[in-house]
Amino acid sequence: MRIGELARRTGVTTRALRYYEEQNLLTSERSGSGQRHYAEDAVDRIYLIRQLYAAGLSSKAVAELTPCVIDGKATPELLQRLAAERDHLDRRIADLVHARDRLDSVISGASSNMHTGAHCPPGADA
Repeated sequence: MRIGELARRTGVTTRALRYYEEQNLLTSERSGSGQRHYAEDAVDRIYLIRQLYAAGLSSKAVAELTPCVIDGKATPELLQRLAAERDHLDRRIADLVHARDRLDSVISGASSNMHTGAHCPPGADA
């Protein structure tokens, strides 16, 4: 498929797709006229790249972590790195859950304040 179709199917701009190629995250074949053509599995690869970016990984980390997806090769070092990234995500998730719980406390105090006119309880924002 051409770059425009891949962009349409994945919701990624053509500029982003060219960037992914520059970062060695995505490959294409070139036609005689120089147009990019992508294999069908590029759609799934783009979804994986976007998920990893959304998780906060850099393009360098994504490139280091996805060779088994791109070329089918895994190593013990790759598995260790994948596990380390997963552990990092677990820590970030725990931090986000804690922040959400604190925000819930603030919302509860503010809601009570709106209904009763009483001051927000101490520690509602702690």
